[in-house]
Amino acid sequence: MLGAIVGDIVGSRFEFWKIKTTEFELFTDKCFVTDDSIMSLAVGKALMETEKKKPFLSEGRELDGEYLDLLEKETVKWMQSIGRRYPACGFGGMFYEWVFSNNPKPYNSFGNGAAMRIGPAGFAARSEAEARTLAHTITQTTHNHPEGLKGAEATAVAIYLARKKWPLPEIKKRLEEYYDLNFTIGEIRPHYYFNETCQETVPQALVSFLEAKSFEETIRLAVSLGGDSDTLAAIAGGIAEAYYGVPEEIKTNALSYLDEYLLSLYNDWEAFLRKLQG
Repeated sequence: MLGAIVGDIVGSRFEFWKIKTTEFELFTDKCFVTDDSIMSLAVGKALMETEKKKPFLSEGRELDGEYLDLLEKETVKWMQSIGRRYPACGFGGMFYEWVFSNNPKPYNSFGNGAAMRIGPAGFAARSEAEARTLAHTITQTTHNHPEGLKGAEATAVAIYLARKKWPLPEIKKRLEEYYDLNFTIGEIRPHYYFNETCQETVPQALVSFLEAKSFEETIRLAVSLGGDSDTLAAIAGGIAEAYYGVPEEIKTNALSYLDEYLLSLYNDWEAFLRKLQG
């Protein structure tokens, strides 16, 4: 969660400015919170509310159809409820319509929004299989195209494996079951362009993490591609948080951009996660 928030805020001022360097100031007065952070917090809220009603994760019970149906309903409820509080946060056109719809239905999207918000599933999951299941259940509420589902699943699995401190070569090998990752950021940076699809965002975010040696370097590499910077860095940042943690100074700076309501959601999530993970 925090890693995604950091990536979102750092990348926010570069989203439509094709920066092609890792040398930049992380936080300035031009940074802001976008839909990447807000929807990540909404997914976290959905998981927390589901657990209040059916404490399967916290009680070590196997997830069943009833639990997943409830999670799907809570995801819709909280993405709409929280999203409506922030109508100008950067939603894409189709997702905006979904947020304000009285009858929200999935719309076959493969946009990278599927991956940028899924971090909480990777942090809550107790197994790789569970990360996949949670990601699919949450994502199918909107992005039910196979590429959208794949992008969310790959991101959640990456976070789970990073949490478990798998060696980076082994994480890469597993993630190559989803995407071709045989490229470097330096190789693709000169010709990479702004793209909002999972298939042209998630692999690049994964390689930003795999190539970096720290949390901060991950964020810098993702932003330096000059693409959909906030989303690239949010996806990569969530994985890097799971593997490296977030430096205290970066954490403090990032959280200062959250308003009172969003900060309360973040604090509730962190308390929930500490209890869930023991």
